[in-house]
Amino acid sequence: MYLAANLSTAILANAKWAFTTRRVNKDDVAHLRSDMGAAVAGDLLLCEILAIGQHKKIQLASRRASTSYPGDLVVLCLGDRYAPDQFMAAAAVRGETLSLVAGGGVAGAVEAMHDRMDDPTALRPIARLCAKGGEAINVESYALPYRETPEDVSVIGVFGASMNSGKTTAAAALAHGLHRAGYSVAAIKATGTGAFGDFNAMEDAGVPVSDFTDAGMATTFRAPFERIEAGFDALIADAADKGATIAVVEIADGVFQQETRRILAKSRIRERMDAMLIAVPDALSAYGGVMMLETHGLSPFAITGKVTCSPLAAAEAAQATGLPVLSREELCAPDLIAPRIAPFLRGDATAPLRCAAA
Repeated sequence: MYLAANLSTAILANAKWAFTTRRVNKDDVAHLRSDMGAAVAGDLLLCEILAIGQHKKIQLASRRASTSYPGDLVVLCLGDRYAPDQFMAAAAVRGETLSLVAGGGVAGAVEAMHDRMDDPTALRPIARLCAKGGEAINVESYALPYRETPEDVSVIGVFGASMNSGKTTAAAALAHGLHRAGYSVAAIKATGTGAFGDFNAMEDAGVPVSDFTDAGMATTFRAPFERIEAGFDALIADAADKGATIAVVEIADGVFQQETRRILAKSRIRERMDAMLIAVPDALSAYGGVMMLETHGLSPFAITGKVTCSPLAAAEAAQATGLPVLSREELCAPDLIAPRIAPFLRGDATAPLRCAAA
């Protein structure tokens, strides 16, 4: 069951460690175990790339993209994946091969895939990484400590009608605009699949960034909902420790995705949000997204996203919803965005909390 100790150190020194493993202390690895069927979501796996498919690069823990080659050894996390435009996968080792289902370093068993996707990059699972006591190394062990959410931090949620609707662009732009306006801002991605693209985009906005991988989850799909809520609390508390008085929080995927739907219906995350922005790809999505939110007693303060690339579509969205439609440039503009956000910020006792339950 255990592989040779010298094999552990020799192999791991040359393996590519993915973004999802970025918080793990490599010195904690003492053993490699071959009982792959015992692996669970979040466990670190040593794999060999067998054949290059959809994902042709691995996003490294150093936040650099590394071109993959057959024969490469990689350290990934076993994880579930939900991506309507790519793959749906389970955190399970079934048989002799696995699939790379996210370039940020998530391996799993593919359950469904979009027609436009190539076959997933194929992996041979070699071993589970284990600590000195024999226990599996899991990213959950490296999570930020749980803390209750500070009451004095204002939380602005960024939701989307669908995947690839412009959420991250909107969240980064909003954080940047508020930062330029003089606020102490942090950007947070509370749910999703581990990858450095969104993390880097938010960091480029000039504010501190954290995401659910800091809260000990390689992905949040199918994670116990209590863990997602606790991760949100820990991320807000960590942002407050770093001086933030406003947290811009992106929630992944669309409003119908199961964790997002549960957040909107009833959760500590929903209750803690002081304002909400929704990103949409087109006018019909704007109307449907706003209607969906209103069924939960919620109302965004504005619409944004890919719809703003078309002046005609943006005008249709504004007419259909009665809400302002803000482009990336407008979210970035401190003189424009600060007055729109000010009524929702904590510390102003007269602020109308439009995201409160009806």
